[in-house]
Amino acid sequence: MTDNVLITLACGTDNPNRATRGLFLAAMAQKKGKNVTLFLLDEAVYLARKGAVENLRAATGDSADDSLAHLQAHGVPILVCTPCAKSRFIEEEDLEESCRMATAAELIDLACDAATICL
Repeated sequence: MTDNVLITLACGTDNPNRATRGLFLAAMAQKKGKNVTLFLLDEAVYLARKGAVENLRAATGDSADDSLAHLQAHGVPILVCTPCAKSRFIEEEDLEESCRMATAAELIDLACDAATICL
């Protein structure tokens, strides 16, 4: 069994429950000692923009901002689909700390070596 966990998230501020849940699950996996990578696709790339998750909450009350801060504080890589971001006019300099652009090839490599959760 691998200690690598890949979480792919495809929804953003358009679905606060799922977006917040994805960030929460990534933080929880890190807290459990897993090697976590979060990969943002489609609408989820908006979550990587500076300040985008402020005040974003799930119906449960969980805060996306708290989970993102935890991921950043613990150096969890947050990868942002390059074509998804570019098509939404998001550039590297628009991204939060610890976020970087990444390719589909990188996603495939990560998925082949990790337990994967897709949201």
